[in-house]
Amino acid sequence: MSERTSPVPEQKPAGDARTPGRLPAAGRRGGGGPPWMGAGMPAERSMNFGPSARRLLRRLSPHRLHLALIITLAVVSVGFSVAGPKILGHATDLIFTGVIGRQLPAGTTTDQAVAAARAAGNDAFADMLARMDPVPGAGIDFGALGRVLLLALALYLAASVLMWWQGWLLNGVVQRTVLRLRADVEEKLNRLPLPYFDKQPRGELLSRVTNDIDNISTSLQQTLSQLLTSLLTVVGVLGAMFWISPLLALVALVAVPLSVVVTQRIAKRSQKQFIAQWTHTGQLNGQIEEAFTGHELVKVFGRQREVEAAFTAKNEELFRASFGAQFISGIIMPSMMFIGNLSYVAIAVVGGLRVASGSMSLGDVQAFIQYSRQFTQPLTQVASMANLLQSGVASAERVFAVLDAEEQTPDPATPARVTDPRGRVEFEHVSFRYEPDKPLIDDLSLVAEPGHTVAIVGPTGAGKTTLVNLIMRFYELDAGRITLDGVDITTMRRDDLRGRIGMVLQDTWLFGGTIRDNIAYGRPDATEEEILAAARATFVDRFVRSLPDGYDTVIDEEGSNVSAGEKQLITIARAFLAEPSLLILDEATSSVDTRTEVLLQRAMAALRSDRTSFVIAHRLSTIRDADLILMMEDGRIVEQGTHEQLLAARGAYHRLYRSQFSQALTDEPDDGAPRPPVPAQGALSS
Repeated sequence: MSERTSPVPEQKPAGDARTPGRLPAAGRRGGGGPPWMGAGMPAERSMNFGPSARRLLRRLSPHRLHLALIITLAVVSVGFSVAGPKILGHATDLIFTGVIGRQLPAGTTTDQAVAAARAAGNDAFADMLARMDPVPGAGIDFGALGRVLLLALALYLAASVLMWWQGWLLNGVVQRTVLRLRADVEEKLNRLPLPYFDKQPRGELLSRVTNDIDNISTSLQQTLSQLLTSLLTVVGVLGAMFWISPLLALVALVAVPLSVVVTQRIAKRSQKQFIAQWTHTGQLNGQIEEAFTGHELVKVFGRQREVEAAFTAKNEELFRASFGAQFISGIIMPSMMFIGNLSYVAIAVVGGLRVASGSMSLGDVQAFIQYSRQFTQPLTQVASMANLLQSGVASAERVFAVLDAEEQTPDPATPARVTDPRGRVEFEHVSFRYEPDKPLIDDLSLVAEPGHTVAIVGPTGAGKTTLVNLIMRFYELDAGRITLDGVDITTMRRDDLRGRIGMVLQDTWLFGGTIRDNIAYGRPDATEEEILAAARATFVDRFVRSLPDGYDTVIDEEGSNVSAGEKQLITIARAFLAEPSLLILDEATSSVDTRTEVLLQRAMAALRSDRTSFVIAHRLSTIRDADLILMMEDGRIVEQGTHEQLLAARGAYHRLYRSQFSQALTDEPDDGAPRPPVPAQGALSS
């Protein structure tokens, strides 16, 4: 098993056994499970709501023309809707005037009817008649009433059509924005350095790409249209109310500051609950992801009860946080309704008194009451959307945190190229550390000649895997340089560098698809004959022929339809097909049986021919024929040479070799005392 001192190896799933308190995540694919499992943990504190919301809205700016059309449609639609109550109020006046006019003596004038009412001492009725101007004995003018109602119907129908059109356009803008956001996150992940992924749980990154962006989409979709319509409605209705009656408009406006104060206080408390909800959601999903992907390990060690107990505790925390968030934010709606009802009662009382005094018509009061409902309803809608807005902005902050992460150093504008690829690798005074205060590799120099096999051995944590990761430029050096065929790898494009390197890891990474697809992943343009040749050379063909679907066998979600050794063979065939000039084997035969290992040693010997190879090994029998063996301890090469030379030196390599092939020796001093005989080298051969 290869190792390194960084918290999480880049070639192993996040949640490795070395991460304290976490189960090893058995991963076959990069995702490690269904997307719904992968919710991560947001930051402890959210950014300011305002800046985050503005940044999210700025992502809509590429669709300015569509947004302008959306706003225009919303303005016209709201204008038609605002005009409706006033027109319906006119219809009410026609009905009321007709009813009153039928009760007046025919043949008289309105002035006579008003004078008669005043003479009878009914001044309020006289004032109302003077404002209404009815036609005595005429009744309801159904022709005029029909025209008014048809006009109102046409306006409401037009408003609905325009609102539907606006919603359709806005849906397209939102979905295209979210599409671009997903693409930006995916591109950003490809530009992030590997240390970033070392420090991030896999579930968290999955959450930001899936759950959080979906939440942003839902929030934008459900809030933007309502916010725009609500704000325009408030402005339009407020203008209409002041036009009808400034006094009643002021009565209605009393509800606005009260609504704002209530909303702000409730929203401030609910924001903390939403942050806690997302935090516990991420932690719970992280537990589920690890338990599901490592379910075999859980069962082997009998930890089902502990896993269930941890799940129950975290699930309870999530319940309390979610309940608090939804309950507190849910208070906004009834609070706003209560304030709106108070405003409605006040308007009805004051309006009734003004109608009785003749200051207003009944139709205007009816229209004003409708406007008061239209005025408080958008305020209530905005308040009820506070939870969606807060949740969406919280998700946006998590996504922006990924987009703002420091990227790897860009490739040079004029990259160098290897003109004569031979595979010569040279480390020149290389120094590297994962943590600034923890040295790992210091002043390392070595040369791997073309076509040679360099074996790297040493205890766990010695820096073996780190060494090959530096060659791949997964990490940047602190000092020194590494050259490939005389070209500094930092002056090359990463794609060019890695395109010359083939890598076989001890962890088998297979992707969803057929066995043929997984082999061809190393070189997508390979022909069928080349794929089959690579499979035969690495003994994949032997077991594939026994499968019902052969090379068209689909690797299932967990890769359970092929054994661990067969997975390893497929990954080796993938590297064989790629035909790299530099080959890195990280304990590549760790999952195969002894007989298959013998066959694979032959296959890899053919694979390593004419190629520079770096082989990380724990079983020293697999690297006895290496051209150069590097013995590493604490990030330093303490010995180097051939197998025979290092055994003769009787140093660190000799002790490691004896620990594998002799009786158990624990810190035995090298004092020349008699030791059990080491088996003959021929007996050690695989």
